[in-house]
Amino acid sequence: MSAPSAVRPTRIRLRPWQSEALERFADTRGPDFLAVATPGAGKTTFALTAAVQDLADHPGRRLIVVAPTQHLKHQWSRAALRFGLHLDPDWSSRDGALPGDMHGIVTTYQQVATSSRALAGLSRDSFVVFDEIHHAGDDRAWGTSVLEAFEGAAKRLSLSGTPFRSDTSAIPFVEYHLDEARADYEYGYGEALADRGVVRPVYFPRINGFMEWVAPDGEVLSATFDDELTREQANQRLRTALSLEGQWLPVVLDQAHERLLALREHHPEAGGLVIAMDQGHAQEIARVLRERHGVRAVVATSDDPDASSHIAAFAASTDPWIVAVRMVSEGVDLPRLRIAVFATTTTTELFFRQAVGRVVRWTPGLHGPGARTQPAWFFLPDDPRLRRYSAELSESRRHSLRKRRGNDEDAPSVEPDDVAELLGDDEQMSLFSVIGAVALDGAGEAPAGAGPALGVFDDDPEDPGDRHDPEGVELVLLPPPLPGGGHVAVPADDGAPGPGTGPGADPMASMTQRERKARLRDMNADVAAELVRSTGWGYVQVQNELNRLTGIGKVSEATLEQLEARLDHGRRWLRRAG
Repeated sequence: MSAPSAVRPTRIRLRPWQSEALERFADTRGPDFLAVATPGAGKTTFALTAAVQDLADHPGRRLIVVAPTQHLKHQWSRAALRFGLHLDPDWSSRDGALPGDMHGIVTTYQQVATSSRALAGLSRDSFVVFDEIHHAGDDRAWGTSVLEAFEGAAKRLSLSGTPFRSDTSAIPFVEYHLDEARADYEYGYGEALADRGVVRPVYFPRINGFMEWVAPDGEVLSATFDDELTREQANQRLRTALSLEGQWLPVVLDQAHERLLALREHHPEAGGLVIAMDQGHAQEIARVLRERHGVRAVVATSDDPDASSHIAAFAASTDPWIVAVRMVSEGVDLPRLRIAVFATTTTTELFFRQAVGRVVRWTPGLHGPGARTQPAWFFLPDDPRLRRYSAELSESRRHSLRKRRGNDEDAPSVEPDDVAELLGDDEQMSLFSVIGAVALDGAGEAPAGAGPALGVFDDDPEDPGDRHDPEGVELVLLPPPLPGGGHVAVPADDGAPGPGTGPGADPMASMTQRERKARLRDMNADVAAELVRSTGWGYVQVQNELNRLTGIGKVSEATLEQLEARLDHGRRWLRRAG
């Protein structure tokens, strides 16, 4: 059952920015490096390439990745496997020493806060990757724990999808200038668009409306998104628009679904994301999509223990919609998302930019109208804060397109036919709607004379030009040695059937190291239970004897080879007892 002993190299083609960032990282003498790169640009590939090179230069060094969510822990673990890196996404401080056949672990910022002392020992002289490092500032205790846990690390590579500020306390291992994090390397959305084939151009339909609500003090208020309000009142207006007691959000969902259906004519797997306020809101949005459009929406919320499996199932399916609460806002790799609806009251610029990042990921191999450009649409309330954020991203897009027109004599000066067919001639007019968003005791109607609500497009779609995969540097990477010595083979990534894919193949061959071990632990437990029944020994007595025969202290610290040997000892003992 053991993995093959042969070492298979990993071939990767780095994008120009990744190659340049790696050179700068290699030239950095200090332990800390901050890379800010737009979502979808390939930060994970950059970080894992840097880790492989560092671990190859320092045999025995551990790798620790800190991610924002449970789902991302497993995503990182599987991504690392392609590079020959074996990371445990289910590590616990109770597990004891890390087995010698694991390169390291993936943990979360929340887990760091409760296990900083154990991590301090594990991370000494290690290579640490902080995914979306700004999360270390979500809670003051988290930042303190990150400092305590990783102060002794040899190298610390921090990643972020967007520049960030320190509004409360400085985040450990990050250098600041005037409260702005100072990146050692930065690759923005506009640059990624100009490079072609990295990210998609995103367009922002902004939907206005007439909202009426009762304030906490009992005063009845009404306003459109054009009216100036206090911060508290603006928050109430936004919550009113997003409430399903009114008609604003259902009408926006109608428009977004219509756009998604048009995209799916040429991109059948295209999906849409609704970012909801909370679990109840998400379930209600799913109900609206089901009742108005006859589609089943996947719901993934941060308080659902099965959320990760729901996201994985959606990623592998052609389901049209996923509704999420703080689960798909950053990092999750769902390249088929082409539509998003911003239906949450979280209005920070950092959250907004990370949310937009869910629809910018380029999908290679598309054909038909829109394949060269792959435009995405991000529907949002015409709230002044969101309007400002979207305008800044739109300006980055316009600037990148103007720059490319100036550098490319062959670039067409008008919108290509494939984009025009997707957008249609009535793109602006399709966003004019009368929307009532009344949050009172019982649904009401917008008062006469309130006027129609105007949906505003951020600008006319422009010519994104032709697309191609940007030239880069190809690397051949050998998996770094395991801390306990030796190597573990890398799964095939050339599209050919790999081990465990044919009839009668070992089903464990395609599993991660952690999954193999979990399977072997279950098999060991079954044999131990049989031995208890056959020998009359106590369960603890049987377990201790199997550990003694195998020469291990704790099952959680055992290597794959030791678990297989333990299982073999148990089966032979069982045959003798029978």
